[in-house]
Amino acid sequence: MSKDSICESNSCLNFLDLFAGCGGLSEGFIRAGYLPVAHVEMDKAASNSLKTRMCYHWLKQNNKISVYYDYLNKKISREKLYSSVPLEIINSVINEEISDNTLDKIFVNIDKKLDKQKLFIIIGGPPCQAYSLIGRSCEKENMLKDKRNYLYKYYAEFLKHYKPQYFVFENVIGLLSAKDPNGNLHLANMLQLFFEIGYVCTPYVLNAQEYGIPQNRRRVIILGTLKGNKKLELNIPKSPCKYSIDELFQDLPKIHAGEQSNKYSTQTNKLLLDMGIRDKKTPLTFQISRPNTKQDLLIYRLAVKKWQKEAKRLNYNDIPATLQSHKNKISFTDRFKVVAGNLTYSHTIVAHVAKDGHYYIHPDIKQNRSLTPREVARLQTFPDDFYFEGIKDEICRTAAYKQIGNAVPVLLAEKIAKNIKDNLIE
Repeated sequence: MSKDSICESNSCLNFLDLFAGCGGLSEGFIRAGYLPVAHVEMDKAASNSLKTRMCYHWLKQNNKISVYYDYLNKKISREKLYSSVPLEIINSVINEEISDNTLDKIFVNIDKKLDKQKLFIIIGGPPCQAYSLIGRSCEKENMLKDKRNYLYKYYAEFLKHYKPQYFVFENVIGLLSAKDPNGNLHLANMLQLFFEIGYVCTPYVLNAQEYGIPQNRRRVIILGTLKGNKKLELNIPKSPCKYSIDELFQDLPKIHAGEQSNKYSTQTNKLLLDMGIRDKKTPLTFQISRPNTKQDLLIYRLAVKKWQKEAKRLNYNDIPATLQSHKNKISFTDRFKVVAGNLTYSHTIVAHVAKDGHYYIHPDIKQNRSLTPREVARLQTFPDDFYFEGIKDEICRTAAYKQIGNAVPVLLAEKIAKNIKDNLIE
């Protein structure tokens, strides 16, 4: 944000987001009243999404939100949008890979943005593929040599350099069991390193579904406190979502595979208003369905019928032989999975949704397709005014899916951020 919008005192709730992705974690902290100093993200498309989102917040704060809506409605270009805000807003997103070669340069960049202010909190989590259970099961050496196992050491370098009062480190549940080549748990290594550089840490396992997010998503959250500060604890009240997936998608236009629509079918509802997903002014974007083969669509129909009649998932071995194309009939036999409309949460959204939609089949058999990026974004509690950029100035469905799948649910991030703030006030 601009310097005018960042408070001057050392007690300011400002934050630095590392390995930021498209900004799900950041969005939650901004909603809770924290102010971003900078985001560091290596992926170009995700960095563009962050820049666009920072434009949104600045324009909204300065009563110029109509410019942002013009962009969503394709009345102006991305270049025009970016030129409508101060350059420092765009430059607050640092599109760099964090490495030995870039670390000092990134520090200099962030130091300038802080302008001698004290950093309150660092948030973020390195790419999770090296720790994930699925990733390890698919890689012959169980990801032991994957360099992403050790990105937390760079996170520690930022902690040493800035000495924030607190940090929030997020990662997949597989972190609890991932080991280094010596058989030591990566989590234990992390906690020891963080302790050695001055932080008392507590790891938590949170399931997003228990906190009002319409998704069964378990994640590890490490909350670190600088020694000498008041030690914080996450004690977020549990409150599962009371609305169904059908209600979450109720106002979205019905489309078929390969189709798109930018017109809501109904007015917003209480669920969408309560979750901060949709207001009455936001244009609809990314209601774009990927095209599917005839074979896939026939299987999708079988999967939906199976769920509607028996409330059971389709097993790959139950698919007619004429529709089977995979030789592996032992593992991943649930590779076609419906997001059940009558339940209050979906299964976990992952970045693989960018490759195909077989694991995220729409519950409406009449639409007979996989979920759109906007529907997947709603399961991650992104607001409808959140725009997912590609590299070029055009809609990129694949880039959107990847960014959404990798993100922290916005509402969960907001609750974590509010809990930290509430603990400080007590």
